Amino acid sequence: MPNYRLLLEYDGSHFFGWQIQPGLRTVQGELEDAVQTLTKERVRIHCAGRTDRGVHALGQVANFKLQDYWQPEKIQHALNGITDKDIAVLNVELVPDEFHARFDARARQYIYFFSMRPVAVGRHYTFYCKFDLDLQAMRAAAEHLYGEHHFEAFSQKTPEEKHYLSHIELIEWERQGDRIGFRIRANRFLHNMVRIIMGTLIQVGRGKLTPDDFGNILAARSRDHIGFKAPAHGLFLEKVFY
Repeated sequence: MPNYRLLLEYDGSHFFGWQIQPGLRTVQGELEDAVQTLTKERVRIHCAGRTDRGVHALGQVANFKLQDYWQPEKIQHALNGITDKDIAVLNVELVPDEFHARFDARARQYIYFFSMRPVAVGRHYTFYCKFDLDLQAMRAAAEHLYGEHHFEAFSQKTPEEKHYLSHIELIEWERQGDRIGFRIRANRFLHNMVRIIMGTLIQVGRGKLTPDDFGNILAARSRDHIGFKAPAHGLFLEKVFY
C-alpha cells in the first residue's frame, strides 16, 4: 500500500481542532473527506501533533495509505482544489511503508504570538495582552523549562496520558515591534501544555509570580497555581522534526 506524507498549513480559526469529531468541522475530517472524493477510498490520516480548537499550523505533518498508487503531485493539486482555503497542502511525497507521522517524529516545535498593543490586522493570530509585561522576567522564568521535567503543572490531565515527562530542547523569543513570539521545541507536548506555560509566563511578566515561583510550580507538579491557559488563536504548530 503506497504511503503518502503530507506537509500542511491551516488556519484553525474555524476548525474544532485536528481530531475528527461527529458533526463538527475538523482538519482531519476535512482531509479524509477530500481524499475519499479524489480516490474513492476511505482512509485514516495520522498527524504528528493533534492541535486543539482554534490552534493553527504552519508545518503540520500527516500520512495516509492508499490501495492504489497516485502521483504525489496529483494528490497535492487535487486536495488543494477540494479543501477549503483555510487548508493548504504544501507538499506530498511517497514514503516508506513503515513511516508514521506521529510515532516517528523526534520533536515538535510551536510558536505563540502575543502583542503589547491592540491588534486589528492579524488579531486572529496574535493574543493582545493588555497588561504591562516584564519580558526579562518572563525570559528568566522560561529558562527553568530546559531539559526533562514532569509537566503536570502545565498541562490538562487526560485519562490516556501514561506519563507527563517531556524534554524541552529549545526556547527562543523573537520580537517584531510590539509583537512577540515565544518558540518552544520538545520531544512531546501534553494537552494544552504550551498555552498553560504561556499563560503562566504572562503572570510572571505581570509581577504576579517571580521567575523562581515559576520554577517551583514546575517542580511541584501541581495545577494549583495562578497561571491561566492562553487563548488558542495565538498558537501555531510551526515545525516537526524527524
